[in-house]
Amino acid sequence: QVRLAESGGGLVQAGGSLTLSCAASRIAFNIGTMGWYRQAPGNRRELVAIITRAGAIQYADSVNGRFIISRDNAKDTVWLQMNSLKPEDTGLYVCYINSYYDYWGQGTQVTVSS
Repeated sequence: QVRLAESGGGLVQAGGSLTLSCAASRIAFNIGTMGWYRQAPGNRRELVAIITRAGAIQYADSVNGRFIISRDNAKDTVWLQMNSLKPEDTGLYVCYINSYYDYWGQGTQVTVSS
């Protein structure tokens, strides 16, 4: 059973920073794309940032220039460094990986106060 261990969420004031991490384990195949999605109450889940195994990156327009995604293929781990956080960044951040199938984490809550 694939396991995604997420950490790093919390409460932060606007303008602050947080770093999320997601470590995958019990993986049977190499991980292709890894990334983060978020969901705010009443909203659909939306892409925040994804990174391919080769290092190609895609950011949501709303976070481009403020967030940095990175990964370590040897450790099957992806990080999301979030800077200059805004109240609208508040939501449940969910880790995603593709390893033959798609897998989703349980999510870690990020709350940005104004």
